[in-house]
Amino acid sequence: MILVVGEALVDVVQRPDGSTAQHAGGSPANVAVGLGRLGIDVTLVASLGDDRYGQLIRAHLDAHGVRLANQPVTRTASAIAHLGDDGSATYDFDIAWDPGRIDLPDGVTVVHTGSIGATLAPGAADVEDLVRRLAPSAIVTFDPNVRPTLIDDDREDAVARTERFITLADVVKVSVEDVAWLRPEEAPDDVACGWAEAGPAIVVLTRGAQGSTAFTRSGRVDAAAAPTRVVDTIGAGDSFMAGLITALHDEGLLKAAERPALRTIDRETLTRVTSFATRAAAWVVSRSGAQSPSREQLSP
Repeated sequence: MILVVGEALVDVVQRPDGSTAQHAGGSPANVAVGLGRLGIDVTLVASLGDDRYGQLIRAHLDAHGVRLANQPVTRTASAIAHLGDDGSATYDFDIAWDPGRIDLPDGVTVVHTGSIGATLAPGAADVEDLVRRLAPSAIVTFDPNVRPTLIDDDREDAVARTERFITLADVVKVSVEDVAWLRPEEAPDDVACGWAEAGPAIVVLTRGAQGSTAFTRSGRVDAAAAPTRVVDTIGAGDSFMAGLITALHDEGLLKAAERPALRTIDRETLTRVTSFATRAAAWVVSRSGAQSPSREQLSP
């Protein structure tokens, strides 16, 4: 079972033409739904209220095979997503994150976290505690998915916590925008390569339309972005992350006992893995909102 920990919220999308739409979202929730759509056994630890937004998210998770371990709150979180003419999105958030100590579930083979759930105090400390307890027996995957508007006041703490998660992780997906915020004085490739040499087995640096690069101790694999018409970029990185986890799972590499094999992954396998993740991201950007693909929809 894959455990995903972090925020679930409603994206209130404001389009350039003035129209709006509401979608269930939140980076970890999107990853969980992406995994569920791809047939993976997944549970999401999140905080939802008994309000209209909470009901929308519950229905969305249930429809895509995601179990919910809810840490109840009074009001479900939301984000206003402002779309640019090129489909890119910026966000304003209404969220509090304080799940408290999270019970250690049985049967977890992989734990994924990132974004607000891994950086926003006080809940980020609870997530870090859970990951540390699970790391000896489960593969850890992480996507910083930095939200500067929420953490600029605590930038030093947020950067330090993010670096600790990267040290704990076996697989990291990070965007060039994330690296620019975390390490503004360094080249993104140098940062990702350094992380791979010092900690995770795989660090994938994504560049949007410019593709991605997967770094390991033995080298790098470049992957071009899949050609597609961009409607919006909401959920693109999350779909890439879900595809990355799924492809590594399909290769039999996401078990604690397989860490040595994960750390020595060969170029051919890594190419297959990143290709699958790239197709998943391309599917999402060609549609409005974070609409995750099924396996059939990703068939070559």
